[in-house]
Amino acid sequence: MCADTTDFAQALRDAGLRATQQRTVLLSILMESVDHPNADELYARAKTIDDSVSLATVYRTLSALEEAGLIRRLNFENEPARFEITPVAEHDHLVDIDSGEVIELSSDEITRLRQELVEGMGYEILSQHTLIRARKKPG
Repeated sequence: MCADTTDFAQALRDAGLRATQQRTVLLSILMESVDHPNADELYARAKTIDDSVSLATVYRTLSALEEAGLIRRLNFENEPARFEITPVAEHDHLVDIDSGEVIELSSDEITRLRQELVEGMGYEILSQHTLIRARKKPG
C-alpha cells in the first residue's frame, strides 16, 4: 500500500510527534512492508531512501513510534524484535521455525471464541497476541 508522505506526516502529528524526514521514511517503509522487518532491515531500507539515517536514529524513531501507538513491536524467541504498523484488527502470527518467515493469521472465528471465553470468565480483553511456532509438513 502506498500513501502520500503528507498522510504519514499527519499521522505523526496526530500522534503528538514532530513529522521529521526520518520518522516519515520509517513509517512509510513499515506501511509498505509485507514482512515484519527488524531494526537492521529497516535501517538498510531507510538508507536507500535517505542516506542521512543512522542506526541510532532508527532505534530512537522506532521507540517513539511504538510509544505513540503507531507501530507494534513483535518479540519472537531468540530473534531480534520485529515491527509492524499497529493493526486495525487484532491478528496472530505464525513463525516458520526453519525459514524465519512471519505470517499474519486473522480469523473472525478465533477472535469471537477468544472474546466469549474471556467474557465468560468476567474479563475484558485489552490486548492480545498469539505466536505460533511451526514447521511445514513434508510433501
